[in-house]
Amino acid sequence: MSGVIVHLPQGSGGAVGGRPHEDTVTLRLGPGEVARFGRGSTAVPVELRLDDPAISRLAGEIRVTDDHWQLTNHSTTQSYLVENPEGAGEYLRVPPRRVGAPIPFEFSRVVLPTRGDVTISFQVFAPDHVYLDPDAMGGPWGNSTVTAYSLNETATYFLVLVALCEPRLRDQSRVAVPTTPQIVERIGGHVTGGELTARAVSSHIDYLADEKLRIGAHEPGKGERRNGKREEIVGLALRFGLVREEHLALLPPLTGAGGRERQAAR
Repeated sequence: MSGVIVHLPQGSGGAVGGRPHEDTVTLRLGPGEVARFGRGSTAVPVELRLDDPAISRLAGEIRVTDDHWQLTNHSTTQSYLVENPEGAGEYLRVPPRRVGAPIPFEFSRVVLPTRGDVTISFQVFAPDHVYLDPDAMGGPWGNSTVTAYSLNETATYFLVLVALCEPRLRDQSRVAVPTTPQIVERIGGHVTGGELTARAVSSHIDYLADEKLRIGAHEPGKGERRNGKREEIVGLALRFGLVREEHLALLPPLTGAGGRERQAAR
């Protein structure tokens, strides 16, 4: 299993002395590891600091198992919400003092209440979900295998992957891989749960490369590393048939003259 990624976006961790807490924090946890969150102090250290007076010094903790993660709520008065940003309003309520609540979502947003107008939240990418090989279903259990690349075709990251692969799927040529602004323009208003931002697209690309497709890191500069990562993602997805022509139906219809011409040419 690839473990869990806990991500606190910039500006989402509350305020320090009345000023926004601007640090971005990303934690990687393997099976059996724990990350605590809350206001913290020298006596109560936490891995994920959330600066708001309505949040306890030790508000809760995340514990990773082999195939999911668990949320413990240390508050004695407040419930926490775990939302599925890619679902149709799905969420779980974790009541006060609940220990080890299992979270089934592949991508979650943990929301903590505050006394201000804005809640505090952070994101959790779940362990790699495992699916049985459909060709082995119905046979003896001893013959069942798991897929090499566990991809959820209903998730936003898969839509980003299809958008990355779209030019080569349509033209069957070595055209440039779409940039982040191009992906936002292509699918930004087509995702479940709100508008897709450039920052979110970059996070999904990193998640695909690092966790889902396990693309190796690159040594050159940041721009070269980002472009090389996209190229490797597209190359691997197309070589192994992870994204195929039928997946283009997941994207919104092409608009404009160029889109109509390409559709007519097919």
